[in-house]
Amino acid sequence: MRDRFNFEIESLKQRLLDLATSADRALVRAIRAVDGTAEDARAIIANDASIDAEEVSIEEECLKLMALYQPVAGDLRLLVTVLKVNGEIERVADMASNIAARAIDMAEAHVEPENRFDFAPMLERAHKMLRGSLDAFVCHRSDLARKIILEDDAVDALNAAHYANARDKLLKSPAQASYILDCVTVSHCIERIADIATNICEDVVYLEEGQIVRHQKRIEA
Repeated sequence: MRDRFNFEIESLKQRLLDLATSADRALVRAIRAVDGTAEDARAIIANDASIDAEEVSIEEECLKLMALYQPVAGDLRLLVTVLKVNGEIERVADMASNIAARAIDMAEAHVEPENRFDFAPMLERAHKMLRGSLDAFVCHRSDLARKIILEDDAVDALNAAHYANARDKLLKSPAQASYILDCVTVSHCIERIADIATNICEDVVYLEEGQIVRHQKRIEA
């Protein structure tokens, strides 16, 4: 029975990683769509339903394994962590869809070059955090997870800078308020990606150390 349980767990983890790959791909495409076409953005939104369906299927499989094997200790923590990470990954896809929805509006806007936003530095940090959080999960690296958690403040600071920039642009170019506010939403979604990565890292710490750290402001590496 133990061998069968281990096989089921490994299969579940692989499905989770496949879901993460799909969500990550949607995120990258959504950011590209901000400077692309409405058709690109609509394709991302259309694919969100399949990610939602897989997230539900993985959750159902977790619950089935809990009922069938009644795991305890580390095995139980693993299944609980898979459940939580599964939900977080689905939220990444939601953020990608939100960005794509804004991209549809932004594609139709006539924007002065000085009013465009540069999301690349913020996205790079948030994206690195997300991929690092999944590496920490796969490699059982709570030390890596703790380090990634500390990077969230830098993304928060970039988001705050975008908000300040948007306020200035609104005062100077009120006619482009719709585009500028869409940019604020995109910035917020990227900031949420960093939050999601932080949540996954907190789940990894719980899995590997049995310690709940999500209410701590900072975690020393």
